[in-house]
Amino acid sequence: MDPLSRLLSLNPVRTVLDLHCKVGAPWIIENGASSPNSAPYHLIVAGQAKLDSGGSIGTRLYEGDVVLFPHGAAHRLYVGDAGAATSLRNAKDESVLQVITNDGHGERTELLCGQFIFNSGSSGFLASFPEVIIVRTKGRRDCVGLLSVMTMLKAEAETLLPGGTAVVAQLSSALFALLIRAWLEQDSSVDGFFALLTEPKLQGAVHAMFEMPQKQWSLESLAQTCHMSRATFARVFRDVVGTTPANLLLHLRMAHAAVQLERSHTAVAEVGEGVGYQSEAAFNRAFKRTYGIGPGQYRRAMSK
Repeated sequence: MDPLSRLLSLNPVRTVLDLHCKVGAPWIIENGASSPNSAPYHLIVAGQAKLDSGGSIGTRLYEGDVVLFPHGAAHRLYVGDAGAATSLRNAKDESVLQVITNDGHGERTELLCGQFIFNSGSSGFLASFPEVIIVRTKGRRDCVGLLSVMTMLKAEAETLLPGGTAVVAQLSSALFALLIRAWLEQDSSVDGFFALLTEPKLQGAVHAMFEMPQKQWSLESLAQTCHMSRATFARVFRDVVGTTPANLLLHLRMAHAAVQLERSHTAVAEVGEGVGYQSEAAFNRAFKRTYGIGPGQYRRAMSK
């Protein structure tokens, strides 16, 4: 399994797609800040829009664009004069998704809106994202898969065919991985965990930690996998990732443990041993620092 697939599998995300907006200019959609670990997204499936978020005003979005807010930032989508925008309302359309419309008669825009929901231990993973991610798909060969999923989501959202809800759920679950892959292709300024995946000098350490998180890796042994001195490796790693190898290794271990606790009945002590902890007490402390609750309580919460 490639490093990106491993990283995504260790940070599971639940995808919610719930709104199909069909609006005519002038219109405005205001979105307040989201709850922690919830990342709203919008797919521009027809027409265009403008985006205000943080210090960025009037960013243009076009058909085929995807905008994601990994940290749940407040934002505004609109076309035309906000003061003249007509009120949004629920449409009576029969559809898999809730349909939002208005009485605007100008340029038409269609959006599919939802959110990606992460577990409480994904803070280190989420910290690697910028405040806003915009992916452009139109005319890009590297986005064929993402654009195809968007097209299929739009088609399913507009028809009430048997199994439509299940199809939308399955397509939405693939959306995040395709979106992140496209973002990495388009943005050369990524940092954090994602910069680590794209830095050739550090690939030896990346594969080593992903393959064997339970091993008692030292700075020296990780440096050897990259054919560097200890000092050079530590410097390059911090410059690229913005954290230490020990912090990344801790995240990988806890993510592995969380997946095991959620998907298996393996005893807590064995789960801890499988990620490098000989002491169950030490594992419990590390897990609680990461997730806010102990491994036993986490397993019970995930089983509900």
